[in-house]
Amino acid sequence: MSNKKIVVIGGSAAGPKAASKARRLDENAEITIIQKSADLSMASCGYPYYVGGFFNDRNQLLCSPAGVVRDSKFFWNAKKIHTLVSTEVTNINRKKKEVEYVNLVSGEKGVAAYDKLVIATGASPRKPPIPGLELKGITTLQSMHDADFLRKVRDEGKIKKAVVIGGGLIGIETCEALHLAGIEITIVELLPQLLTFLDKQMAKLVEKYIQSKANVIVKNGVTEFLGENGELKAVRLEDGTEIPCELAVIAIGVSPNSQLARTCGLETGVTGGIVVDKYMQTSDADIYAVGDCVEIPNLVTGLPSHAPFGDLANLQGRVVGENLIAGNVATFPGTIQTGICKVFDYGVGATGICEKNAIKQGFTNIETVVNASLDKPGFMQGKLLVTKLVVDKDSQRIIGAQVLGPGEVSKQIAIWAMAIKGEMTIEDMVNTDLPYAPPFSLAIDHSIATAHIMQNKLKGFFKGISAEELHAKLLAHEPMHLIDTRNPDEFEQMRLGIGEKLIPLGQMRKRLEELPEDKNSEIILWCKISLRGYEAALILQANGYTNVKVLEGGIMAWPYKREL
Repeated sequence: MSNKKIVVIGGSAAGPKAASKARRLDENAEITIIQKSADLSMASCGYPYYVGGFFNDRNQLLCSPAGVVRDSKFFWNAKKIHTLVSTEVTNINRKKKEVEYVNLVSGEKGVAAYDKLVIATGASPRKPPIPGLELKGITTLQSMHDADFLRKVRDEGKIKKAVVIGGGLIGIETCEALHLAGIEITIVELLPQLLTFLDKQMAKLVEKYIQSKANVIVKNGVTEFLGENGELKAVRLEDGTEIPCELAVIAIGVSPNSQLARTCGLETGVTGGIVVDKYMQTSDADIYAVGDCVEIPNLVTGLPSHAPFGDLANLQGRVVGENLIAGNVATFPGTIQTGICKVFDYGVGATGICEKNAIKQGFTNIETVVNASLDKPGFMQGKLLVTKLVVDKDSQRIIGAQVLGPGEVSKQIAIWAMAIKGEMTIEDMVNTDLPYAPPFSLAIDHSIATAHIMQNKLKGFFKGISAEELHAKLLAHEPMHLIDTRNPDEFEQMRLGIGEKLIPLGQMRKRLEELPEDKNSEIILWCKISLRGYEAALILQANGYTNVKVLEGGIMAWPYKREL
C-alpha cells in the first residue's frame, strides 16, 4: 500500500468511522481528522439521557466500547490517526487538493494536502429569526456544549419552568430529560401535531400520553422571547399567550452543513445536502461526503431525502472508509427513514412512509390498518402496542409502519424495517417464522397479527374505520349505530361515551332484534382492541347486514376524550 493522504473534515460520527475503516484496510495511509469542536466521536444521540440523569459520567458520551475516551491521544495510539481539534476548515482548494484551516483557540492557520477528502460536517440546529434570541437561557441540544449547559441546569435545580420549542424527536427527548429534573415543561409546536413522521391518530395518542407529564400546545408558534436584564423570562406565542419560563430549548430541526462543499463548487441538492452517489462520492471523484451533511435517496419514494440519523452516519462512514482504500467497491443504497424515540415510558417509532406522506408523494392506491394488542401474554405482564401499517394495494407491498406504546416498540419497528427493506408483501408477512415463547411474544406476534388484519381487509373479510374517520362522523352528526361488544363490567370501568349501545359478543346472536330493521344502516362495532368487534361484525354480516364496520384498534387506539 502507498502512503495515501486522507483528510476527513468532521470528527463526530461518520468522519471517525470512515477514518477508522480506512486505517483497518491500510496501515500506511496518512489519515488526518480535522474537527471544529474540542471533542471527538461524541455520542450525540445520548445527550438527552445525560441531561436526564440516566448516567452521570460525561465521558461515557466519548468512550469506546472498551470504556476508553476517544480523544486525540486515543486516535493516535490506537488507530494511528492524526487529529486536529478546535480547528475549522475554512476552504477546500480542489485544484491544489488542499484544505485550509484555522485553530479556533490559537488562531494559527495551516494547510493539509489530500489525495482523498471526506466531508463529514454534520448539521446545525435551525433557529427561528425572532426577537430576543440572544437572551440568556435560550439553547439548543445539538452539541456537547449544549448538553453540558442543560446538565448544569439539571444539577443546580434552580430553574422551575421551561419551554421546548418543537415537537420532533429532539424536542420530545428534551422534554423528558427536563421533566426528570423536576422542571415544569411546555412543548410548543407550530404544526397541528407532534412528531410529524406519524399520522394524525398516532400523533394524537402520543400527545394524549405526554399531556400527563407536560403541557402541550400545537398549532401555535413562538413570536418573541421576553426578558429582563438580559435573561429569559417568558415566551410570547402567535395568539398572544405569554408563558413564563427561565429556559427555552429550540428543537425545530436541523439543516445540513453543506456551505463549505457548496463554496468549493460541489453539487448540493433540493434538501440542501451534498449530492452523493451510491459510493457516497460527490461530484468530485476525489471527495466523498457522509453523515448529516448529505442528501440520499428514500428507498420507498425514490425521492432525495435528508436523514440525519446516527446509525446511518456510521453505516455511510464504513462504506466510505472502504472506498477510500479499495476503490469504489462498497455502496450505500439509501434510507427507509427508520427512527425511534423514547417518550417517557413509551416507545414511538416509524419506518418507511406514513399515510399522509404516501398520498402527497404519489401513492394513489394505499390501504391502512391500526392494530392494538399486547406485546406478550397478559400472564407475562404484556404491555400495549399500537401499530399503523401502510400498504400499496396494487403490489400489496408494505411501505410504512408506525408503532407506539409501553410494549417492545423497537422489536416491532425492526421487523417492519426489514420487511420494507426486503420489499415484502402482506402475503410474505402473514406466515413469517418469528421466534415465539411467552416471555417474549404472543403466539401470533403483534406484527404478524397486524399483517393478518391487513390481509383480511384486502380480501374484503371486514371493513374497518379509523378513529379519525369515526370522530369526523360524530362531529358531522352522521346517522349510525355504535355498538360496544365487551362485557358489562368492562363497559362500566371504561368506555368511549359517544352514544354507543352495549351488546356483548356472547349475546349478539340473541339480540339481533335490537339492531335496525334496515340492514343497509351503518353499524360500527368495537371492543377494547376490536377483536371481539371483528367477530361481532362477521355475525352481523352473516345475518344480512351490509354496512358493518370495525373501529380499528378499538378503545385502546382511540386518541380522543373518552369516559373513564
